[in-house]
Amino acid sequence: MAQLDRFLNLLKTNNASALILAEGDVATVMIKDSARPVMKQPLTSAQILTLVREIAPVDQPHSLDAKGSVSFEYSCADGTFEVGLSQNGKIIARIQPKAGSVNGAKRNGAQSQTTAPQAPATKPVSATPAVQVPSPAPQAAAAAPRVETSRPEIVTVQESRVAPTDNRAFEKIESLLRLLVSKGASDLHLRAGSPPMLRGSGEISAIPNEPVLSSEEIDAMLSTVMLEINRQEFREINDTDFAHEIEGIARFRGNALRERRGTGAVFRAIPAAVVTVEQMGISQEVQRLCHLTKGLVLVTGPTGSGKSTTLCALIDLINRTRSDHVITIEDPIEFVHESKKCLITQRHVGVHTSSFKHALRAALREDPDIVLVGELRDLETVSMAIETAETGHLVFGTVHTSTAVSTVDRVIDQFPPDRQAQIRVMLSESLKGVISQVLCKKIGGGRVAAREIMLSTPSVSNLIREGKTFQLPSVLQTSRRLGMVTMNDALIELVDANKVEPQEAYLKATDKVGIINMLKHRGKDVSFADVEDAKGAGNANEAPTKPAGRTAPAR
Repeated sequence: MAQLDRFLNLLKTNNASALILAEGDVATVMIKDSARPVMKQPLTSAQILTLVREIAPVDQPHSLDAKGSVSFEYSCADGTFEVGLSQNGKIIARIQPKAGSVNGAKRNGAQSQTTAPQAPATKPVSATPAVQVPSPAPQAAAAAPRVETSRPEIVTVQESRVAPTDNRAFEKIESLLRLLVSKGASDLHLRAGSPPMLRGSGEISAIPNEPVLSSEEIDAMLSTVMLEINRQEFREINDTDFAHEIEGIARFRGNALRERRGTGAVFRAIPAAVVTVEQMGISQEVQRLCHLTKGLVLVTGPTGSGKSTTLCALIDLINRTRSDHVITIEDPIEFVHESKKCLITQRHVGVHTSSFKHALRAALREDPDIVLVGELRDLETVSMAIETAETGHLVFGTVHTSTAVSTVDRVIDQFPPDRQAQIRVMLSESLKGVISQVLCKKIGGGRVAAREIMLSTPSVSNLIREGKTFQLPSVLQTSRRLGMVTMNDALIELVDANKVEPQEAYLKATDKVGIINMLKHRGKDVSFADVEDAKGAGNANEAPTKPAGRTAPAR
């Protein structure tokens, strides 16, 4: 398959009249006399010549004299095309369907049925760049620019986000998303056979006066905000992740799915404005992690605990205070960072790259200083993240664990037993901090984060290296002056500040017995506690203690 075949398929599916490859400019397709870009990077003369040589007849000259020109026909699965290559100051190739070919017949005879759908008057803002064709990297003239990937990345131009005659569906989904933001809710749930629902302060409730949705209505709404690559994935495997943006309002992380009653979807609201560390109340000790030149920093917690928001605040701090290259690898891109002092490169897994591990491997050749990995979800990605941190880069990542200690165990346990000793050593040297958080319901409405913080010290590194992670909680308890905080301490601080009810702190705690004892010592009612937890707390209270002001006798 020739490299240009993918572009020609794009030409056909968009019912375009021509593909233009011009030296020093991005590749474009002509749709209704309007040029639409289909690449991100401008082409070099060598790249254009390489692409054209690959499809040229064997008897065709492979070079151009000054102001020379070459023309020929090329046939592929998408029809027959007329190729013209000229040089008049710069090299330009124009490729258009031949009249009478399959594509040409469609253009001339059935345009009303095949014209690419047009966006409504209020066009949706693409959650990813309008260009989805991977741009060829500059190479020598003898090497063809690669546009291949393990999953299809070429999609139609930006208008492909909106399906034909679905303006009402598009207006409906956008009105629901605007309502999601105006209500201060976190998620919008769409299910066949149910009215739209919002999650606010952790609880789901139906939107008043909204009718029950059918599967067909949800399908129509989703098709207006998904890219073609997501529509195809949804058809093939019945779920897909994507992003959508309403300019000036918010970005939304979406998931479409099939279930017992039909089509469903969930949209998570991501504020349009980047959140700062000051707004989130992130401690100075955690902020100092952003000034490291190398190491691994993990933000952990269950789904919906605000990990992405915390990482956003940390990257924003770096963007404001350092002059470095930051690469983020996300699925999908959530918060959008405009380059301030730093150069920011954001890649969407499945659109701009095939996988986390592929993008992380490629990042090492892209001159990064800081790399953010949206999710450390498999052994190879974890291994590469640790190696990247060891080779002089600062790496941020997320893990779905509930405590800092369990995070260390989870990372090590992903590796086979014969490699775990080596990984302990590597992790003890590269791990600089773990921020584990949960979101608690706030008194009076809203939610607030409780964060357990573990920072790298000689004692923490030694315990990780020696496989004694069960002793890490005691290090956290005795290192508050260094900025370390246990989850129970973080929760009890919120209770003391009257931000969180005691019962909410108990429900979010992993050490239930410990939090009950802390609440009892503050005179709080703990009648809500589980019987076994209360019994355990009672037994702990009955343990002999040293009399105040005396030392225990020697044994």
